[in-house]
Amino acid sequence: MQLFDVYPLFDINITKGAGCHVWDDHGTEYLDLYGGHAVISIGHCHPHYTAMLTAQLSKLGFYSNSVINTLQQQLAERLGKACGYDDYQLFLINSGAEANENALKLASFHTGRTRVLSAEKAFHGRTSLAVEVTNNPKIIAPINDCGHVTYLPLNDLDAWERELAKGDVAACIIECIQGVGGIRMVDEEFAKGLQSACKKYGTVLICDEIQCGYGRSGKFFAHQWLGIRPDIITCAKGIGNGFPMGAVIISPEFKPVYGMLGTTFGGNHMACTAALAVLDVIENEHLVENAHEVGEYLIGKLKEMQQHNSHIVDVRGRGMMIGIELDIPHKNVRSRLIHEEHCFTGCASTNILRLLPPLCLTKQQADEFVEKFKRSLNSCL
Repeated sequence: MQLFDVYPLFDINITKGAGCHVWDDHGTEYLDLYGGHAVISIGHCHPHYTAMLTAQLSKLGFYSNSVINTLQQQLAERLGKACGYDDYQLFLINSGAEANENALKLASFHTGRTRVLSAEKAFHGRTSLAVEVTNNPKIIAPINDCGHVTYLPLNDLDAWERELAKGDVAACIIECIQGVGGIRMVDEEFAKGLQSACKKYGTVLICDEIQCGYGRSGKFFAHQWLGIRPDIITCAKGIGNGFPMGAVIISPEFKPVYGMLGTTFGGNHMACTAALAVLDVIENEHLVENAHEVGEYLIGKLKEMQQHNSHIVDVRGRGMMIGIELDIPHKNVRSRLIHEEHCFTGCASTNILRLLPPLCLTKQQADEFVEKFKRSLNSCL
C-alpha cells in the first residue's frame, strides 16, 4: 500500500524536537518558526508536557464519554479562568475542523436557520460544513457545495449588515487574524459593529481561534484585542501542543440536550492531560506575555528591514502570528531558508511568508531568524 499523495513534501525527515528547534535524521538542526502549522505552542517536547503524558499513559490511555472523566472537568475550570470565559461551556473534540463543524451545527440548532456568512479568503477546515465556509473552491467537493454560505469582504461592515438584515443568517464566522488568508486582520470597528448587528438580527457570532488563538496573538484569544465577546469560540492546534484536540467554547445562552453533539475520541484522557500540561506551561512561563513582547520585537525588526529592502511589501500580524508579504514568489526564499539557513517558516498565497513559532521564542532567536531571512531574500534577487 502507498500513501495517498496529497501533500507536497520537503525532502526532510524530522525526528527530534526541543523548544524552538527540530532535527532531521541526519542530525541537522533547524530553527522552527512554523511550529508544525501553529500547533506547537509551548515548544517541542517540553519536559513537563512529556512527563504528564507519560504518567497518564501508564495509568489509562482511553475510555469513552459514557463515564465521568474528571480530567475534562479540570480542563473546563482551568481553561475558563485562563481565557476569561469561566461562565461559558466546553465541548471537546479532536480537531479544528470538528470544532467549526460543531459550532455551526449549534448555531443552526439555536436559530433554526441554515445560511452562514463567511469572509473572503477564509479557511475553517476540510470537513462538510467547515469546508463549505472556507473560501477556496478547489477544496470544496460538489457534495459539500450546498449553497449555505455567502462570502463577504473582511472589514466591510455595510456588506455584512445588508446580508444580516435579510433575517435568515444562522451564523457569522470569522478569523480575527486570517491564517491561510495571509495574516489579514479584522479591525476593531468592524468586529464591534458585526457583534452588534448579530445581536440585532438574532445571529450567532463565531470566532474561529484555531490558529490565531491560545495565546498566539499576545492575548489568550485574538478577538480580545477587538473588544468583543462572541457567542461561540473554536480552538484546536495549540491546545494540545501536538496531541490531537479541539474545543468549542459556548455561551451560557445555549442549552445542551442529550445527543445534540457527540464524539468518540473527543476529550479523552490523554488529550485532556496534554491540554492541562499546556495550560501549566503557558501560565508558569508567562508564554502569552512572551508572545506579545517577542512578537512585537520581531515585527519591529522586520519593519526596519522593510525600510531597506523594497521586496518586502508589508509586515503584519500580532504576537507569534506574522505575515511578510513580498513582491516576489515566496517559493525560492522559503526553499533557501529551509535548505541553506535551516529555518522552517509557513506560507500563504504565492508571495507571503507566514511565521507561526512556538510561543516560547526568544528575542535572540528572533534576531537569528531576521539574519537568516536577510541572507535568503538577498540571495534570491
